[in-house]
Amino acid sequence: MGKAKNLRSRLNSYFANPAGLLPKTHAMVHAASSVEWTMVASELESLQLEYTWIKEFKPRFNVVFRDDKTYPYLAVTMGEKYPRVQVMRGERRKGTRYFGPYTAGAIRETMDTLLRVFPVRSCSAGVFKRAESSGRPCLLGYIDKCSAPCVGRVTPEEHRGLAEDFCSFMGGEAKRFISRLEKDMSGAVAELDYERAAGLRDDIIALRKVFERNAVVLAEDTDADVFALHEDELEASVQVFHVRGGRVRGQRGWVVEKVEDATTPELIEHLLQQVYGEDSEVQGRIPREVLVPENPSNHAELGEWLGGLRGAKVDIRVPQRGDKAALMSTVRENAEQALKLHKTRRAGDITVRSLALQELQEALEIPIPLLRIECFDISHVQGTNVVASMVVVEDGLPKKSDYRKFSITGAAAADDTAAMHDVLTRRFRHYLNDKAAQVPIISGEIINPTRTGTKTTTEAPTSDPDVPAPKARFAYPPNLVVVDGGQPQVNAAARALAELGIDDVYVVGLAKRLEEVWLPDSAFPVILPRTSQGLYLLQRIRDEAHRFAITFHRQKRGKAMTVSVLDGVPGLGEAKRKALVAHFGSLKKIKAASVEELTSAKGIGPALAAAVAQHLGASADAAETAPAVNMTTGEILES
Repeated sequence: MGKAKNLRSRLNSYFANPAGLLPKTHAMVHAASSVEWTMVASELESLQLEYTWIKEFKPRFNVVFRDDKTYPYLAVTMGEKYPRVQVMRGERRKGTRYFGPYTAGAIRETMDTLLRVFPVRSCSAGVFKRAESSGRPCLLGYIDKCSAPCVGRVTPEEHRGLAEDFCSFMGGEAKRFISRLEKDMSGAVAELDYERAAGLRDDIIALRKVFERNAVVLAEDTDADVFALHEDELEASVQVFHVRGGRVRGQRGWVVEKVEDATTPELIEHLLQQVYGEDSEVQGRIPREVLVPENPSNHAELGEWLGGLRGAKVDIRVPQRGDKAALMSTVRENAEQALKLHKTRRAGDITVRSLALQELQEALEIPIPLLRIECFDISHVQGTNVVASMVVVEDGLPKKSDYRKFSITGAAAADDTAAMHDVLTRRFRHYLNDKAAQVPIISGEIINPTRTGTKTTTEAPTSDPDVPAPKARFAYPPNLVVVDGGQPQVNAAARALAELGIDDVYVVGLAKRLEEVWLPDSAFPVILPRTSQGLYLLQRIRDEAHRFAITFHRQKRGKAMTVSVLDGVPGLGEAKRKALVAHFGSLKKIKAASVEELTSAKGIGPALAAAVAQHLGASADAAETAPAVNMTTGEILES
């Protein structure tokens, strides 16, 4: 169910070649029996009609924002004769005022604290009737956390006044009540009524505790809801902070499956429709400002629709600078963390991991269990500092001890396919060398390692027990290799394995844009359902490989950007280089120093000092003899 200005264009996007449709669109088109449309006079009318029908028919192919967990609200049943304060979840009821949402622990503490100052009834209907018939209040009445209207301690009007004060305090009028109690306490002290003054003091402390629990983030007259999103190819995480009186009063979160052709503005439009239109009691819940990361589709009409629900103007806008933009960044970070937590929980479930591996094995028609999967990714900036990463997953869980990173130079760095071919060749050549040398491996771990300098030895083992066995560069081979990319990268990886004579390792590629799974020499990709646990597993492995590659690329790029003329001195390490610069203060003074003067620096001996002087002299000679070049045209100005 949707709306469009151009119906022909909208329908053509669905009734195209079925082979090119995205999975959910393909399923929707093949499940449909007819197409119906209704013409309306304006975009505002179409927005209202779309919302009404989505709420009525709940179409399965529309994105639906559901809470990632149920958030409780602090509710006051003002529609009853004796209003009741309680924690409520689920659908909203008519005649009840809601405050929140809160986390479960915070709402219980808030309610318990406020009942000390505003002793409103909080018992159930059954408890109230039993107390009323017996003439004795419940425990809360005896400890002064209920005014006990059930036994007539207060009149219905007095009890309703307490409930209205409770709602006013939660609605943002805390300072008025605190000031009134402080004035009463001063009066009690003046009358030498210290017992009453002590009680009022405790009430003030309780109200301040509740009032200060919510941090001030914006100006005190600011009422706003701040929305932020964090998306990947399959899902979107949404967070909203409810700011009332400049303070964060509550927070909500959703993780939803994305519709393939839905853009971020469309997601935001559906989000606002569902958040503010879930029931009829929206007036008073919609704030003056709705802050979003991007303007939604039909921005003006959506604002007009929300204004009609609120009964006053609603400003939907994107904060650009200042405190509101800073708060938007905080909400966005919460959305990002919520999506990570959602994926981590799914990855940590052994049942889900087993299902993911089984689905992947069946979809790719691999005859052996996928006990070990390795994923490779290439990272560079316009062909510079080209690196690659290898991440490992065993039984659906990452095995970080087997992660590897590669530096790629020369012809292999020409493009991504050449780099992928080079990396796969190097990885499996090392495996073949270790296998030929019969390096012992136990459960993927190498025993009795030995190193010569920074190079790992691969000589054949000896029977002498006093000589340690060599260490392999890599653990045993995977059942499946996943490369980040489409058919060209997959074919390059398969070619590398074929050239090495390895035919028992399967290769697939995961393309980012549409999350298609490519097989070697295949004209069409394998399309996994978007809710497939196998696809989620591939996505997590690809994202981890990308993270690992990006981290290594940034390290290498950072080192390349900090180059010193002293880097090429043989035997001059980082510590001695720092000591030399610290002793003389600048490179100019180091160049002017004699060999004897250089030895006065800590750790610099005669031989190393001579090497430094010779290297700096050679560098100066090279600079003097180098031809002058026009930096604009590249022409040599003098020889």
